[in-house]
Formats: sequence, structure tokens, C-alpha cells
Amino acid sequence: MEMFKKASATPLSRRKVLGAGLFGAAMLASPSIRRASAEENVLYVNTWGGDWEASVKKFLFEPFTKDTGIEIRTVSPISFAKLAAQKTTGVYEFDVTTLGVADVARANGAGLLETLEGHVDTSKLWEGAIYQNGLATHGFATQMAYNAAKFPEGLKNWSDFFNVEKFPGNRSLQRHAARVLAIALLADGVPADQLFPYDLDRAFASLDRIKDHVRVWWTAGPQARQILTDGEVDMAGLWDSDAFGAKEASKDPIEIVWDQAVVDKACWIVAKDSPRAENGFKLISHIGQNAEGLAKFCIADQNGPMNPKSFDFIPAEVAARMPTHPEHLARAVMLDGAKLLPQLDELSTRFESWVGI
Repeated sequence: MEMFKKASATPLSRRKVLGAGLFGAAMLASPSIRRASAEENVLYVNTWGGDWEASVKKFLFEPFTKDTGIEIRTVSPISFAKLAAQKTTGVYEFDVTTLGVADVARANGAGLLETLEGHVDTSKLWEGAIYQNGLATHGFATQMAYNAAKFPEGLKNWSDFFNVEKFPGNRSLQRHAARVLAIALLADGVPADQLFPYDLDRAFASLDRIKDHVRVWWTAGPQARQILTDGEVDMAGLWDSDAFGAKEASKDPIEIVWDQAVVDKACWIVAKDSPRAENGFKLISHIGQNAEGLAKFCIADQNGPMNPKSFDFIPAEVAARMPTHPEHLARAVMLDGAKLLPQLDELSTRFESWVGI
């Protein structure tokens, strides 16, 4: 599940894009970019590579190719900057990609996404499947895990995590503004249904209380898992798969808290003006209706499916560890990138400045 997956939003204004005059040269220079007329049965998909790509190929892409005859060729890693540049240059390295909710809201607002309405039959999908012109298929959670040997009385929520007097010890959180600010506000008592958009002053005041106790601002899932496993920190906000990894590997008992887990989800999108957009719509429709394939992908990649029907194909003991299991989702908070969109640049810049102080 490592970093669709879990990538932070990158402001479009921070990226330089190629000039439109480079279109012809780029087409000749890159063997992976070709004109649509020569490849009517091909689709280029941007992926994370590695194990993630292997899983998505086996359970989602190969069934699509079998049913449609459309060959999928992959390009990695995921790049918001390339998505933006393609719209400007008209040179398409890929037609389809996945984005988290903050990035999909940013891309949709910038006109970088094709409209799914009229191209994808939503009557065959589940409620809430379409988000900001993306198909939201799977999610992951940032949740709390702690060393129960040090805190036998137990921690119940983010307020406990931020209570350094009652629960002294080293902490760790992700260096990711949108997720951490949600946690800070929940810790300060903001109800989940009033979380978005963020009260930034309140969020940073909450973070000020805990800053000296955060030993590590982690940037990769395995890092968070390792420092909790090794006892370098006593509690952490980390991804669900890494929380379970730490629980299994640690010599100390690690407890995982589902209450107030902050859930982000991955959305499949079609790049605006892609020459193979129709094939992209077909892929998104196929993924949306392949409940069994999505279930197998989520098991392999340790995500949780957004399609409720997928749970029919997941063993109960496995489903119980997934952040989108109905029991867990009812206790979670879903990130809302659309409501955060006007704040994304400000909150990211302010957070990075705050962390660096």
C-alpha cells in the first residue's frame, strides 16, 4: 500500500510544465508515447510500480484485457506534475492514474480530469463511488497504535495521544499536512462532522502542545512501523497496514485504535483530453464492477475496498483488519479534499514551516 497511495498533494503552481511547442519533439523522443490512431486497443496507466503494480495487474488489469481486448501498458511512478504537464503540452505519457482525495480535488479544480458523467454507468456502482470525477475504489487509514506495556490503562482517541501529561512518552506522526491537521483538530475536540474546512489557527495551536514530544515526523510507512516496533517511540499515528505490521513484529504488545481513524481513498481518473479517453472510461467502469478483483487486490496490497460487494469475497478475519470494513468506517473520519481545496496550498506551506521551526 506504500505510497499511492499515500502521497501528499503537490501544488500545481510549484511545478514547471513543458511548452506546447515541444509537442512534436517529445513525441519523437519518447518511445513510450504514441499517437492514439496507431493504438486503438492500448491504454497507458500510471502506477506506483513494484508490488502495487503487480497486484493491480493481476487482479484488475488482466481481467479487463481479457474481457475487452484492450492492452494496458504501465508507466511509473505516480506523478501529479506529469498529469498537469500533459494537459498543457498535449503529449500523453499516460491516460489513467490514481490520486488521493486531496490531489483529485486539486486536479479536478484545475481542469485536469475528464468528466465521468455520461461515460461511466453509475447505476452499476455503489453509492458514493464517484468522487470529484474519480472512481474511489480503495482506502487506507491513519490510525493510532501504542505500546500497551507502557500504557496498560490504554489510549482511546487522539485526545489521549495529545495528552502528554497523562501519557508521557515519545510520539510519531506523518509529515503530511492534510492528515495531521485533521488529527490535531480531532484531538482538540472538533466533531468529525465539523472538521472541514480546517480551522487552521486552532489546528496549529493544538499541534503546539505536542510538538516537543514528537520524536519522528515519518515520511514512509516502513519507517513508522520500525520505530514503533523497536520502541523508539511509544505511540504513533501510522497507516493501518504498518500498525498491524508493528503489532506482529514487536516484542511488546502493540494495541491498535480504530476510533477516529483518518481515512484517505484512492480514485481512478482519466486525464483530460487523453487521446485514449474512451478506453480509460472502459477501464474505470470495469474496475467499478469487478468486486471480486478489487477484493483480491485489497487483500494483496493491504487496503480496504470502497465497494461493499467486495467484502463478499474477503474472509471475515481479513476483513476485520481493513479500514473500510463497515464497523471501522462507522468510527472513522473520511478526508474531504473538495472542502479542503481552497486551503491546500496554505495548509501545506504553513505546516512545513511549522515543522521546520
